[in-house]
Amino acid sequence: MEGNCCSTSRTTTKENKRKQRNNPQQDKPYRGIRMRKWGKWVAEIREPNKRSRIWLGSYSSPVAAARAYDTAVFYLRGPSARLNFPELVLEEDGLLDISAAAIRKKATEVGAREDAIQTARNQSESNPVNRLAGKPDLNKYPESSEED
Repeated sequence: MEGNCCSTSRTTTKENKRKQRNNPQQDKPYRGIRMRKWGKWVAEIREPNKRSRIWLGSYSSPVAAARAYDTAVFYLRGPSARLNFPELVLEEDGLLDISAAAIRKKATEVGAREDAIQTARNQSESNPVNRLAGKPDLNKYPESSEED
């Protein structure tokens, strides 16, 4: 009886894994990224021919994490790499030092830049300019409106 119990849970686990493979994952919209429990998006990539990973950072948007991944995979695997945004990767400066630290630095720069753009865009959409114009500046001394 105990063997049946264990084999049942094992097949259930296999069935769940099969379902996850067959269904497109909505939690992971781009390659090389994943979402933490608390909502942050992180990116990392494996070094070729090694078991170690290069940590690419933690970002507030999935696009920023995907851009960091794209930068790293481009410098690791070249122009034939499978990218999330192939039109956005530029060979602006041929990264001469292809160490893990140099790739991490370049990828986090790109990811941080994209994260700042996404954050600014989200804030401008949620706080229209006309709504901000009506708020008083609390650092100014109040001007009297009474004229004597």
